[in-house]
Amino acid sequence: MRVVVASDHAGFCQKADIIAFVRGLGHEVEDLGPATDDRVDYPDFADVAARRVGAGTADRGILICGTGLGMALTADKVAGVRALPIDRADFAALARHHNNANVVCLSGRFVDLDVNGHRQDVPRDRVRRWAPRVACG
Repeated sequence: MRVVVASDHAGFCQKADIIAFVRGLGHEVEDLGPATDDRVDYPDFADVAARRVGAGTADRGILICGTGLGMALTADKVAGVRALPIDRADFAALARHHNNANVVCLSGRFVDLDVNGHRQDVPRDRVRRWAPRVACG
């Protein structure tokens, strides 16, 4: 699976570890930035990642900002993207299986890395009973 990962300055501290975790699961991961923890505008990075998922050049996206909320708002505006802010592992599984979420948005400021890392380890293939609800993209 091709996964793109991006953050802003508030999520930068968790990005490298989350990338390593997802690679450890056997997925191809591309880091879309930023390269440092200097202050950046989260929409610039959320939009690039979301467009990759929406265009199909990436299968999933992981976005990390202070709360996960701003990145989710930005990413969800892109056609074909279903982005949700997630702060519990069970919500990550439900978002994927019931809402066909393809971008997960994490809080780098309020949720510990050990908790965020487990959000990525959810089963990817299930019966797609939600397909009629999300067919419009």
